[in-house]
Amino acid sequence: MSFSDLPFDVGPVYEGERIRAKQMYVELGGPKIDKHFELVRVKPEKEIEDGKVILKGPNLTDMKKGERYPIGIFVEVGGSELEEDLEAVFERRVHEFCNFINGVMHLNQRYTNWMRVSTQAYEKGLNDLKMIGTVLIRLFKAELPIIKKAQVTLYTDPKEIEKPYEMAMDVYNKRDERARGLHDSDVDMFYGCVLCQSFAPTHVCCITPDRTSLCGSINWFDARAAAKVDPKGPIFEVPPGECKDDFAGEYVGINDMMKKRSLGEIDRVYLYSGMEFPHTSCGCFEAIDFFIPEIGAHGIVDRSFDGVAINGLPFSAMANQTGGGKQMPGFNGISIQYIISPKYQQYDGGIETIVWMNNEVKDRVSEFLPKDLVDKIATQDDVSDINELKEWVKKVNHPITETEDYK
Repeated sequence: MSFSDLPFDVGPVYEGERIRAKQMYVELGGPKIDKHFELVRVKPEKEIEDGKVILKGPNLTDMKKGERYPIGIFVEVGGSELEEDLEAVFERRVHEFCNFINGVMHLNQRYTNWMRVSTQAYEKGLNDLKMIGTVLIRLFKAELPIIKKAQVTLYTDPKEIEKPYEMAMDVYNKRDERARGLHDSDVDMFYGCVLCQSFAPTHVCCITPDRTSLCGSINWFDARAAAKVDPKGPIFEVPPGECKDDFAGEYVGINDMMKKRSLGEIDRVYLYSGMEFPHTSCGCFEAIDFFIPEIGAHGIVDRSFDGVAINGLPFSAMANQTGGGKQMPGFNGISIQYIISPKYQQYDGGIETIVWMNNEVKDRVSEFLPKDLVDKIATQDDVSDINELKEWVKKVNHPITETEDYK
């Protein structure tokens, strides 16, 4: 595999490269753009034109420096050994492979993907988005030999992206629905993922039926398929071993794996707590569970929220506090699907400790929450500061008011 025909270098050495706002030529996707996504689908080989890259929308040369644009990345792959369970795993590699490109920064996944192309890279010749598609195709086939054919379609036009965006959301929802029927007690194998270690060297994601990866893109079924196909890859089996505390979710096998994979930095994790020995966080988490000490309760904010959360902090400020592979009690990166799990932070009191969510999160999870709790969780439309939240929980008789931690 060679990239000598391209005007930029490609390799894992560039993973972790940060492109600040002042350094970027353009930004693609991210929190200020309405619709963006990345999706991988397995297709029959006969339906794929190997190596083909299609761009629907303006190219880099048509974009204005410093501006933001939509980005949809649709990768179609074929091969006799491929199965649908691998789609989400391949999808997560888009993050890794884009970051192999010198001058490109890629963050997050699914419908929260966020990219920047540096001005320096653009001036050196990275002026055609189809080059990124070409890199993806070559890396997918080289790193995952079971992929025999691949083609990529990129969307940068707000109208062109609408239908594929809806298709992607439908696929994500179906994957999540399937995963909700399985729980940790139903299986004898967990999984680990280190795809984000280029950004957070001491972070390891523990994937169980009740804990989807923090990025939200890899559930237990996806991880099982990935470990089966590539046992030495970034997603691997983790035998749980002895369960030291079922309520906290502490397993000897998880602790041993964390110690080894974090280079000794982390040696104890409670899977079901954000306050005591919490799971580490990378930088790609979908949402943050944050402690509200003034009440003794918790709130949840996700990446889509561009305002200030009830604790007075925007998502970006909390993300800086949460990420980087640290154990940070009171700031815990989570996936949206984990909120729905019956194990959700149960060691800390579970879902009944949640007193505030931004609207976007509440809209996504409300149908899965206890019916008598939904209307008692405030949003930015109900309260604007901690004092109002204090009055709110008393007025609606939120369950938190009956706990020992309530203030």
